[in-house]
Amino acid sequence: MAAPPSSSVVLITGSSHGGIGYSLCETFAAKGCIVYASARRLETISSFTHPHIRPLIMDVTSDVSVHKAVEQIIEEAGRVDIVVANAGVPCHGMHYHLHLNAYHIKPKSPKGPILDISIDDAQKALNTNVLGVLRLAQAVFPYMASRKRGTFITIGSVMGYNASPWAGMYAATKAAAHAITETLQMEAKALSPDIRVMLVVTGGVKSNIANNSTFVLPSTSLFQNYLPNIITRIQSSQTGPSMPTAEYAKGSSYGPI
Repeated sequence: MAAPPSSSVVLITGSSHGGIGYSLCETFAAKGCIVYASARRLETISSFTHPHIRPLIMDVTSDVSVHKAVEQIIEEAGRVDIVVANAGVPCHGMHYHLHLNAYHIKPKSPKGPILDISIDDAQKALNTNVLGVLRLAQAVFPYMASRKRGTFITIGSVMGYNASPWAGMYAATKAAAHAITETLQMEAKALSPDIRVMLVVTGGVKSNIANNSTFVLPSTSLFQNYLPNIITRIQSSQTGPSMPTAEYAKGSSYGPI
């Protein structure tokens, strides 16, 4: 059934329970929007209770998955008005597993000493945080262009502008995502003045995304003596004055609607 003209149709990636995307889904739904809450696994988006939220399976690292999900939205709702590219590798504080004798498992996220991050893990981070934004934009923009209206939002990070030790690979992915978004913002003006592209530069936000990740140093790391510093950096967004996800979502949803 097509969405009522008065209700914006919103697609949000990375909507797993406890994260920024989850709170964004609830906030947009509370404003009367029809919200497609997407994630790779259905069980992570099955706890929504608002009648306007529709769970949707999408893997932003897969061209087929992204296009299939967008086509489903167009079939069901008739359009997509607002798209939020939020999916990314965990970044707001991570669990770490310390072996008693040695740290011998490679990092499972793009945080940690840049010299310790494998090329495979770096490619996975780029595929999610950077190419995931590009895939999503390429899938939804033809529909926005045909209607000459729509809003595309990338959830960025202050790290995209300010790299720091132990988070260099993550900063690199966000810098690239920012560049894609800022370029898309300029190019979209050629399509229609009513197609908006927005970049939300995020600071510390508290969430339970740490439950989805692990961090350990490999035994060959040159930075064993700095492990406490690395862990402190990884957990920094979960301590101090970091903003709750619900508060963040309310602030981030003001502009698009």
